[in-house]
Amino acid sequence: MATVTVVRYKRRKRIGDEESPMVFALKPKSGEAKIYSIESLAREIESIGALSVEDVSHVMKSFVRAMKKVLVAGNKVKVEGLGIFYTTLTCPGVEVEKECTVKNITRVNLRFKVDNSLRLANDSTATTRGGDNNMTFELYTDKKSASGGNGSGDSGDPDDSGKGDGGETPDPAA
Repeated sequence: MATVTVVRYKRRKRIGDEESPMVFALKPKSGEAKIYSIESLAREIESIGALSVEDVSHVMKSFVRAMKKVLVAGNKVKVEGLGIFYTTLTCPGVEVEKECTVKNITRVNLRFKVDNSLRLANDSTATTRGGDNNMTFELYTDKKSASGGNGSGDSGDPDDSGKGDGGETPDPAA
């Protein structure tokens, strides 16, 4: 099972509220996640099945085209074991019925509702350890970088802006 590296960062408890107290939170370490294309997914599928990369790639591209067609028509697409894709719209309210027209729609969004069989869990707090949908997390610290990490000695977080917490929670008594 692969491990997701996370880093600590400091932010306001209520974002945008200057009176809100500062808190520490976790987020995935930037630059660690890979983006998989249809081709790379096709290679993964080929390695575990009987289909060639070309066959899988063709089917996936056709699936995307068909899915776009169905969604543009205002319908939903349910992919068993993955979830439901659907569209929503944003439209500000107006007081006069006559002024409520399709021209008022300001945004159309694509949404996704995950299937219950795909819901992910934190392996360290899950009731069933080592489950198929459990994710394992590891907190990035300077010690890990010195013992085989990227060796840079920083938190690896471009949003850190040199604050230098290095993934360690500061001692409030200091």
